[in-house]
Amino acid sequence: MSKLVLNKLQAKFGASVLETHDAFGDETALVEPSAWKDVCQYLRTEPALDFNMLVDLCAVDYPDRAEAGQRLEVVLHLYSLAKRHRIRVKARVGDLDLKGAELDSLCDIWPGANWFEREVYDMSGVTFRGHPDLRRILLYPEFVGHPLLKDYPANKAQPLVEYRSEEEAGLPLEKLAPFRDDEGMSFERRVQAPLDPNARESN
Repeated sequence: MSKLVLNKLQAKFGASVLETHDAFGDETALVEPSAWKDVCQYLRTEPALDFNMLVDLCAVDYPDRAEAGQRLEVVLHLYSLAKRHRIRVKARVGDLDLKGAELDSLCDIWPGANWFEREVYDMSGVTFRGHPDLRRILLYPEFVGHPLLKDYPANKAQPLVEYRSEEEAGLPLEKLAPFRDDEGMSFERRVQAPLDPNARESN
């Protein structure tokens, strides 16, 4: 059935579908970045396809493709609960400096794309045009770079951030259950007094 999906995509979008393959039952379509959203809209709304579940969205770094403006391969996995078929859709964007690493947001097609797109933006540097709240989701705002790029140095030092009040941070900074006051980490760096090595917890 997924092979039928590839056939329908090629018939609908022609040259905008750059490449397809179905090795080991893994149907995949590589599409032009400019057709990314139109292809996805079609996959979601065409009754014969009905891809109503966004399973995953990620990006893979291929620095050797950077000169062709295809450094990052954004990979989308979709599934149809009603038709029980799946497909993988890919688009290649960005040069070595991530210029052109942009795609249209899919949030208005699948609301669940929101956090996936933020993660890809945060970790790989892809910008999603039209995203309702595109900001880092795993790392703090002052973090420099994108850790899932292959040229990101593993020993890179990041800037320390000053203490923030709850008003400045925009979220509560107290510990959340199940952590006690002396467990886990708070949401920002706090200066802590050194532990007394002679102190022992009473039984």
